Amino acid sequence: MMNKLISFALSQRAFILILALVVLGFGIKSYKELPIDAFPDISPTQVKIIMKSNGMTPSEIESRITIPVEMNMVGIPGQTIMRSISKYGLCDITIDFEEGVDIYWARQQVTERLSSIIDELPSNIEGGLAPISTPLSDILMFTIESESLSLTEKRSLLDWIITPKIRAVSGVAELNALGGKVKTYEVVPNLNAMRLLGVSLDDIFKTLQANNQNGGAGRVSKGVESILVRSVGKLKGLDDIASLSVRKSESRVITIADVAIVKIGHIT
Repeated sequence: MMNKLISFALSQRAFILILALVVLGFGIKSYKELPIDAFPDISPTQVKIIMKSNGMTPSEIESRITIPVEMNMVGIPGQTIMRSISKYGLCDITIDFEEGVDIYWARQQVTERLSSIIDELPSNIEGGLAPISTPLSDILMFTIESESLSLTEKRSLLDWIITPKIRAVSGVAELNALGGKVKTYEVVPNLNAMRLLGVSLDDIFKTLQANNQNGGAGRVSKGVESILVRSVGKLKGLDDIASLSVRKSESRVITIADVAIVKIGHIT
């Protein structure tokens, strides 16, 4: 067989030469069109779940969030590996699937499992599925350093100024903020004053919920002109909260300031 092949190549020199040139041309074309990547993506299909719950220790995060979620994710078709990391106020669960599994199908399966258990998790939990990414995605970590800013001011700077700017950068999949102190407006009930004035905690809750929104009242038309009418009730500061009316007694109006202390606080 080999002798016949050699004899044919020697007898048909022109044909073999043309065939070699054609193969060489296709090789050069393929070489020029070949995508080049310093770090080619060879990772399997992967879905990440990131959940945050402020104030919980790593052991609490693991027992109340990580373990229940992991138990509910067991048995998804095509799943190969599931691993997790529990940190202060944060859990990161990674689920790997077999090669060839569609990423959108995998995310749908994880979403359905997560939705079925979300009501059993702590009420202050935040987060869910992370954006589509791979283990080879670039990760950048940075800190805000300043001798003049407090931890609350640093966190506010990160949440309201730096984060929106970074999210607007092309190629950024997700941004997670950790540390610092998130600014809060706190209403601390004075139980003695509440008992004296006959105010319950439910009265305070309803007052705060019902008086922190703007409302529309339609429009007033005059000829070809129209004037929009609305009520402005959005709270802007401590004074607005303190002056809210809780209830009206026979002699005066009872406000939040009469039954509680309104102050600036923080959560970690």
